[in-house]
Amino acid sequence: MIFLQLNLFREIIVDNFAGGGGASTGIELATGLSVDVAINHDPDAIAMHKVNHPDTEHYCESVWDIDPRAVVRGRKTALVWLSPDCKHFSKAKGGKPVEKKIRGLAWVAVRWAANVKPRVIILENVEEFKTWGPVLKDGRPDPSKKGKTFKSFVKALERQGYIVDWRELKACDYGAPTIRKRLFLIARCDGKSIVWPSATHGDPKSEEVRKGILKPYRTSGQIIDWSLSCVSIFDRPKPLSPNTMRRIARGVQKFVIDTPRPFITSKDRANTLIQMGYGDPEGRRVLNLNKPLGTITAGGNKFAVASAILSPKGDSKNDKSERVAAFLTKYYGSDIGQSIHDPLHTVTTKDRFGLVTVKGQSHKIIDIGLRMLQPHELFSAMGFPSNYVINKDYEGKTYSKAKQVARCGNAVPPPFAEHLVRANLPELCNNGQKDFRGIVVS
Repeated sequence: MIFLQLNLFREIIVDNFAGGGGASTGIELATGLSVDVAINHDPDAIAMHKVNHPDTEHYCESVWDIDPRAVVRGRKTALVWLSPDCKHFSKAKGGKPVEKKIRGLAWVAVRWAANVKPRVIILENVEEFKTWGPVLKDGRPDPSKKGKTFKSFVKALERQGYIVDWRELKACDYGAPTIRKRLFLIARCDGKSIVWPSATHGDPKSEEVRKGILKPYRTSGQIIDWSLSCVSIFDRPKPLSPNTMRRIARGVQKFVIDTPRPFITSKDRANTLIQMGYGDPEGRRVLNLNKPLGTITAGGNKFAVASAILSPKGDSKNDKSERVAAFLTKYYGSDIGQSIHDPLHTVTTKDRFGLVTVKGQSHKIIDIGLRMLQPHELFSAMGFPSNYVINKDYEGKTYSKAKQVARCGNAVPPPFAEHLVRANLPELCNNGQKDFRGIVVS
């Protein structure tokens, strides 16, 4: 009973545009408590949020239909977090017309500032958010007024008594194995300074990592579930596209054949990471498993892992190795773009393809497998805890993989929120103590 009475007087935290709960999870990791209020218009997002944050008060409504004073009900507000839709600022939008209603969602921050005066407001968006400006009659941003609306937005917060600052941060610098970069704007009105958290991780080759000041970046290889098998790229009912085959070939060449230290997992599998899509006819989007994963988007899963199955040279199981060698030669050398169905042109390094040296011993590739990364791997790359529920809602209804990926791509990597809250609201953080559920928060 004493605990409940104390909670009536503590400041609350509100997560606008809460999505599946990335920012809420980071805030909980910092404070040891669930956010008090989560707001989102998408029922699927709220359903995922509820199953992971059952103690939160949920509003499945448009942020414009919410009265901040009615939500707060007289309670003091320590933090309002906002992650408005970013698609009309992102580079991926290109020159397409924008929707003014979505592009103006960030103005909700000023509404909260004017009505309930939270001590701290944190807004997350893509780095292009700084270019926010008026649009032309055709619905496209006016290049001559780039950034004008952003400046007005900042001034509006300042008129409400807030100091404002913004900075771009990378998720890999705070322990999430993804290079995702986001712009964060912080506004506060409590007389304290805005604090930007120091990085906790860095490039393994950097002086800070060598001296033990920073931890090395977590890598994509660390989040992949290596117990899952890859389906052979040969004899599939539906053949892979030529672009996909080029990517696989390039990845195997670069990260299996040509490297002195292939990424070897159990069962003699040498692995590489492939980024799918993006109109890449030459197959150049191949990734290093020893580095953080690229940015995960809501538009669908774009990452796949390819495994080259190795066998010591001279092994009797060499029937597939010749097929793999031929596959590689058809996409490398002087005719990288030729069709797999056409006669092979001259390739001077033919005998070299398909041979791998592992710890001084020569191996042949006897097969190559490929599979898309699964949702739980993508959520892990974003820095979500391993026990985060992503495949069903609070009523037990299951989500499709497509919806899981969409929630992941739209999410805030939790380490961002955790470190920003620890830096700016340390008085609310438990610093490694157990939260009310007995979970230790570090």
